[in-house]
Amino acid sequence: MTTAPKDAVKLLAQRILDTGYDDLPARERHVIERVAKKLAVSRNINKEFDTSLSFGERLSDRIAAFGGSWSFIILFGVAIACWITLNTSLILNWGQPFDPYPFILLNLFLSLVAAIQAPIIMMSQNRQAARDRLEAGHDYEVNLKAEIEIMALHEKLDELRHKDLAQLIKALDRSGR
Repeated sequence: MTTAPKDAVKLLAQRILDTGYDDLPARERHVIERVAKKLAVSRNINKEFDTSLSFGERLSDRIAAFGGSWSFIILFGVAIACWITLNTSLILNWGQPFDPYPFILLNLFLSLVAAIQAPIIMMSQNRQAARDRLEAGHDYEVNLKAEIEIMALHEKLDELRHKDLAQLIKALDRSGR
């Protein structure tokens, strides 16, 4: 007796998950179909996610990565030290700095950097959270497939045990006669 592929998928879902195929969420139906067709569920989520990013999203990720690095902190510290040193030396030598103490222009630049950098970092973190959700969903699919495959192996082992046990009983019955 041969069953249609769709019926085989429904029977597999019913047998393994004790749930009707139509009652399963889309993600689980997808996994069941892939199992029935003996196809892989795993895929490279990072590659899929990265190809969907726009130029602006990739740029903001790079800016956020640089803004959260030691290179940025050191470079920024050196720039601030140079600014203060230059202004202080101009005060001492000519009495005419371009940004006199308390360095209001420097504070303006620091505020601008923070105001621009904060939303860029937030956008990058939101994308990372979305990537993490995709990876968690993919992990669930892979784990579900592994669980289904393990259950199927257990069923096959049980069938073999029952078959061997039946053969052993038949052999004992024949020898006992």
